[in-house]
Amino acid sequence: MSLSTPVSRRALRHTRAIDIQAFARDDGLWDLDARITDIKVKDTLLASGLRSGGDALHDLSLRITVDLQLTIVDAEAVSDAVPYPGFCNTIGPDYKKLIGLNLMRGFRHELKARLAGVHGCTHLTELAQILPTAAVQAFANDVWSTHDSANASAEQPHDKPFQLDKCHALRTDGGAVAQFYPRWVAKAAPG
Repeated sequence: MSLSTPVSRRALRHTRAIDIQAFARDDGLWDLDARITDIKVKDTLLASGLRSGGDALHDLSLRITVDLQLTIVDAEAVSDAVPYPGFCNTIGPDYKKLIGLNLMRGFRHELKARLAGVHGCTHLTELAQILPTAAVQAFANDVWSTHDSANASAEQPHDKPFQLDKCHALRTDGGAVAQFYPRWVAKAAPG
C-alpha cells in the first residue's frame, strides 16, 4: 500500500536519508553503521556561506559496535558535511560516551542524558535513537530465533519468541499470534 495521491502539486525541496547497515564481525561482535544526510534541491544560503543545491548540508555517520547482549563496546562518529565546518565536526569523540550502554536497557534515556543539547550533535543523537530497533532487526533470525520453537529439537530452547508483545500485531491476545505462534496465545482470565 502506498501513501495517498497528494491533493496539490508539489515541488521537492529537501531530502533526509537515513541508512543503517549491520555487520557480523569475525570476532563475534556486531557493527551498526548508521548515516544521515540532508540535501536541499536549491542553493541554500547558510550563516557559514552558500551551499549549492544537491550538496549535502549534513553527511554524518555513527558506528557502534555491540556484543551479543547488545552492549556497546565501541563507538565512532564522523561528520563529512556540516553547516558549520570547524564547529559541528568537532563533537565526534564525545560519542565514545555511548560505550557501556545497552541498546535494550534504558538506552534512549541514557543517550539523552549524555549527548542531548549542547553535549552532542542533534542529528547524530537523533540517528543513535533508532539503533535499538535496527539492532533487533539485525539479530532476528541470525542471533535470535523468530519462529515458534514448538517443534524444536531437544538441544534448542523452548523460549517464547522475543518479538511477541513488542508491537500491536504480535500481541499474545491477538490474531497473528493465534495463527503463527499458537502455543503462546494468552489465555483469557477466568470470568
